[in-house]
Amino acid sequence: MQRLAVPVLLCLLTGCAIPCPDGEASVGGKCAPVGPDWSRDAVLPAEGHRANIYGLPDDELAAMVERGLLLAASWPVDISGVYIPHNPLRVILEEDSEVTTVQTGRELARNFVGFESMDALYAWVGAPLFNEPSATGPYYAPYPPGFGPDDRMGVSFVDTEWGEGLTFSCLSCHSGRLLGRTVVGLANRQSRANAFFDFGKDVVAVADPAFLVTLGDATEGEVAMLERAAQRLPAVGNKVPEALGLDTSLAQVALSLSRRADDPWATRGWQSEGAPRENALATFVADSKPMPFWTMKYKTRWLSDGSIVSGNPVHTNFLWNELGRGTDLPDLESWLDDNDDAVRALTAAVFASEAPRWTDYFGADSIDLASAERGRVLFDGTCAECHGSYDKGWNAEDAGARSSTELLATVAVRYPERTVVRDVGTDPQRAQGMPHFADALNGLAISEAIATVVEPQDGYVPPPLVGIWARYPYLHNNAVPTLCALLEVAADRPTEFVQGPSESALDFDADCVGYPIGDAVPPSWDIEPDATYRAAGPGMSNAGHDAWLTEAGQPVFDAADKADIIAFLKTL
Repeated sequence: MQRLAVPVLLCLLTGCAIPCPDGEASVGGKCAPVGPDWSRDAVLPAEGHRANIYGLPDDELAAMVERGLLLAASWPVDISGVYIPHNPLRVILEEDSEVTTVQTGRELARNFVGFESMDALYAWVGAPLFNEPSATGPYYAPYPPGFGPDDRMGVSFVDTEWGEGLTFSCLSCHSGRLLGRTVVGLANRQSRANAFFDFGKDVVAVADPAFLVTLGDATEGEVAMLERAAQRLPAVGNKVPEALGLDTSLAQVALSLSRRADDPWATRGWQSEGAPRENALATFVADSKPMPFWTMKYKTRWLSDGSIVSGNPVHTNFLWNELGRGTDLPDLESWLDDNDDAVRALTAAVFASEAPRWTDYFGADSIDLASAERGRVLFDGTCAECHGSYDKGWNAEDAGARSSTELLATVAVRYPERTVVRDVGTDPQRAQGMPHFADALNGLAISEAIATVVEPQDGYVPPPLVGIWARYPYLHNNAVPTLCALLEVAADRPTEFVQGPSESALDFDADCVGYPIGDAVPPSWDIEPDATYRAAGPGMSNAGHDAWLTEAGQPVFDAADKADIIAFLKTL
């Protein structure tokens, strides 16, 4: 065994920074490649963004982003606590048997789960379809092996030692349909990822191994996978969101931690699983929507409330996801150590992602340039202090040589160099949910290793508005259906609307930018109970973000002003 130099040994014993080779630094007592500044003191570079988060040459960045997108489409962690055996479930749902008792059993199972095919299950979860191979920019994601344009993004088959496990990847929540195309990084308005955990719990609870063999042709390894899931699920706490498209990751993490020991490794055990500690998030509504990928490059703090004040947000995403999958944290830390290149690739892809542009769908002539210019002046005088300012092609030095489409393009984004948090009166419960588990997260050994620090905030991050036209419904909790409604005082906003699909222009209000509401709701929409948003009750309020709309009790903007602002926002 190699002997350590005395200074290195003392550092290991006392926790000081150990000496590292050139190009590496001491992080959590280990040497790691020098990379982005993930500290609370991080600032944006002069160019105003970190799209190339690792400062790579163009060809190396492109290769890393390609790999990162593939990892986003197919969950890379092969030590997760819970997988559903894929092939037995597929056989039960999709294959018929000539043996009467087997066929009867499969039909009963289909009735129980409520699906007649795997695609029906994936569609219910909300996994969007892949785009065609020719897709580029924000519409491009490489197909995992065995996938193609008729398959669903975010569905993931993980090769494990027990067989092929079904789970869902980042893109099941962070990709969404927009007027018939899937946009990588867009919050999925149709996601039922949290509800899928409840589905999985129900399936595992009644899926007797003998039936899995008889009805699903399960192998010995697949039976072991099911039994392993049954052992791990008691360590998973879950809550279904209040409405379609919202996420309850705060509750899932908090309730999962409450089912583990209160130690640095959140150790699983029957004692804590059988008598979980009380946590307010079991009933306290702190739902929010996933944040779009492409805004990350402009930020230095993470989550809608900016409560992750240091650490790589992709590292944190792995931790939160695996806590919700019943994974042992020492196994996760080992996986992260062994797969740092995967974390870096996924991080590069997230930060390099692009927003969809209005002109990808509508002609440049659909925007009145003079109106958009007036809107920019109004925006800069009212909104830019919080949301940043945006240099446009029509003000560029080469404006005379630009096409009508490029005149509308954003040339530069000027966002605060350090991400700020503000309280503008929107529903506070998402931010108020964080204290219910921040200390438990910060106390984990793995949080220290990845330098993640969570600090509850009073308010939310006013996000950069790149691609804002595509990000309806609005506010962190999806409580406002259109930009028109957002530019009204809260008392005049709709209190109920339907969150339908986005497959054609009929599914979109292009004038108000967002969901059709009231009588304009397309009759073709199959309205499911959780698709109706009701802006009432704790955590679901549509209040706030309106104090600047009136002055001395009088409106600041008239109808023409609001139309101009919306014209400008369409160009972002």
